[in-house]
Amino acid sequence: MRLDAYRIAVAVSFLVLALVPAAAWAADRPFYLDLFTRVMVFAIAALSLDLILGYGGMVSFGHAAYLGLGSYAVGILDHYGIDNGFIQFGAAILVSALTAAFIGAVSLRTSGVSFVMITLAFAQMLYFLFISLNVFGGDDGMSIVRHSDFGGAVPLDNPTILYFAVFAVLAFCFWGSGRLVESRFGMTLRGARSNARRMTAIGFPIFRYRLAAFVISASMCGVAGALLANQLLFVSPAIMHWSRSGEIIIMVIMGGIGSLLGAILGAAAYVMLEHELSALTEHWLVILGPLLILIVLFAKRGLYGLIAREGGAAGG
Repeated sequence: MRLDAYRIAVAVSFLVLALVPAAAWAADRPFYLDLFTRVMVFAIAALSLDLILGYGGMVSFGHAAYLGLGSYAVGILDHYGIDNGFIQFGAAILVSALTAAFIGAVSLRTSGVSFVMITLAFAQMLYFLFISLNVFGGDDGMSIVRHSDFGGAVPLDNPTILYFAVFAVLAFCFWGSGRLVESRFGMTLRGARSNARRMTAIGFPIFRYRLAAFVISASMCGVAGALLANQLLFVSPAIMHWSRSGEIIIMVIMGGIGSLLGAILGAAAYVMLEHELSALTEHWLVILGPLLILIVLFAKRGLYGLIAREGGAAGG
């Protein structure tokens, strides 16, 4: 896809998202506001994973852990009567970043299947840790009493304002990720994905670049978790389960690995399919499975690849 065509595709995608509240109001379907808020939250999570999977070649199978940590940062602080949004979101970013720094420092010393299994193991450790914390609801989870408070400037208890707050965060993450992957940092990350030994031989500290990308990715996913907690006003260890990490990976694959716009398209496709198919049958994954196989076989670049048939675009 040429650069101009890519920019048009991005503009159209964000324009559609911006018009959802008006369309939901006009059609008297307020539920779609909630549905597309969820779409955008998981689009942020998919973007964060695609940053390290698509551009760094790091297949993290425990990314939902950071989604859960971000959610619990909001839930636990609310449990103790702290509803300041700056503190809650700051805690979500800090906890996710510190956890990722530790997990990354260990897991990035391996590669391939070993890396996948170590990230999965750490995520499951966190999952079982939060199950054991009965003070915060244990396996049953915990309710959140109040939305994050930003001094009244952004009242997230209003569904429309929450929608546009998530929209703004998604736009910022998309823009920031695009700048990052096109920077010297992003070029080095992609070079390490292609040939790590050669990059090391010419003097690049590959481990530090990968660790930095891992931490940035986790921080972004932590923000998605904090937004999800504000949408649901509930948090449970189920958010951190390995199956949730698998869903985020599926979103990236469906959209197109190594495509920022594709991550958004994949998240939208997955959440919409989940909504529609689950209404038809409780065994909706039986239908989704073959669809995913068809995408992998006939659209190797995912949904984005169906749009970008003329080649790659910068930032795509």
